[in-house]
Order: sequence, then structure tokens, then C-alpha cells
Amino acid sequence: MSDRRGRRLPTSMRGELSRPFGPLVDEKQLKDKEDGVMLLTVGDVVSLTARRLGVEPTLSIYDGSTERREMSDFALLVEEGGESFRTVPNPAGEVTAELINAIEETLEAGWPPNIRVEGEEDLAVLACILLAPEGSWVVYGQPGEGMVLVVKDGDSLRRTKEIWNRMEELE
Repeated sequence: MSDRRGRRLPTSMRGELSRPFGPLVDEKQLKDKEDGVMLLTVGDVVSLTARRLGVEPTLSIYDGSTERREMSDFALLVEEGGESFRTVPNPAGEVTAELINAIEETLEAGWPPNIRVEGEEDLAVLACILLAPEGSWVVYGQPGEGMVLVVKDGDSLRRTKEIWNRMEELE
């Protein structure tokens, strides 16, 4: 990713991002992920589901709440369990430069494996697709539908870049 500046989602684009970005994946498919395939999870419920299935994500991004309830079970697992995490600001409707840098640093160093955002993590999916290696799985929660799987390939990268380039640049 050559441009490390953050982005904001214009109101006019919200509808197109409300549809799942890939197919729904069930717990069995997630558990059967091949070894060696990098997994990035976005959202408290998806991150907790992966862990409960014994699947260890390379990176989990969460905001600590589920359906507006503070301290999700995943946040408790990470923070009270003494796991490493990094906190970065990321207001709703944005992907901040701090979040982009944190994702990139975790993917390069493998640490810390958890990023807690102050705000909202939904659009982190876009940065994960842009920054993850080819073939990586990015799994996120789609409210009312389940878990969505995006395999980083040429098509998902093209679609993500097209959306990213239409978003407003942050200063």
C-alpha cells in the first residue's frame, strides 16, 4: 500500500458496503482452513469464534463491544487474559493512518496479534485486504447474516482498490 493516509467513507458509498464482500463461511469451513493460510479476523464475534474453534488468527481487529455492549467476550479474553494488544483510534466510517500502520506492522512482525480500535473496526476489512499477502483469508461479521470470507486474490484486491480510491482522504 503506497498511500498510508487514512480514508473516510462518504455517505454516498455506505449502501454498497452494506452488502457482503464475499461468501458466507460457516464454523466448519473456518476450522478446516489450510495450515499456512494467513487469517485476519475483523470484529469481536468473528475473532472469538475463530479462537473457540482452535483457529489462531495472525491478526484480530476488534473494538471491544458487540452490538453496542461494552467489553465483549473477545475483549475480556484478550485483555484480562494478558494477551498482547495495541490500541489505535479509528472513528466510525474511517480507516485511520494509525490503524493502517498498526495492521502493516503486525503483518510484518507478527506482533501484537490483536488490535483494539477506539471507535469502530468495520472498515478495517478494506485495509486488511490491501495489506495482507495473496491467498490470505480476511473474515468479518455481517450483522444478521454470519461470517463473510474474503480470500485475497486479484478480484478482491481490484474491488477493494476501487472502493479505497473513491473514499475521501484524511489529512
